[in-house]
Amino acid sequence: MRYDASRQPDPEAWLELDEAERIVLVADYHKRLREKLDNPEQHAMAHVVVENQIAQGDETTVPATLVRLMAEGLDRHDAIHAIGSVLLDILFDFVHTDDDGTEFTKKYDRELAELTARNWRSDQG
Repeated sequence: MRYDASRQPDPEAWLELDEAERIVLVADYHKRLREKLDNPEQHAMAHVVVENQIAQGDETTVPATLVRLMAEGLDRHDAIHAIGSVLLDILFDFVHTDDDGTEFTKKYDRELAELTARNWRSDQG
């Protein structure tokens, strides 16, 4: 399998891969793009988590958020970055709290609902 963030991988094939294989595929994709990343491994891991959530379908709010962000004008890759940025921000906060995970999910869902292409772009500039 060769990963391309502009196209959704086959969900079944994606989820059959070992997590480490998914990370390598995403890292290889970004190397092909010659993107300069501050932390390539963390970036690849965030991509993988978002792709995993997309592959799981309606079990999470991520697939609907992806569709909405793309309808607002983001390409698929940027929409994954936008969702991943929310995930990483919440994850950073989560590791510094006593939350058992219930608030994490609520906050993630709430912040994804508030995420727009416009506010993500403004945070990038």
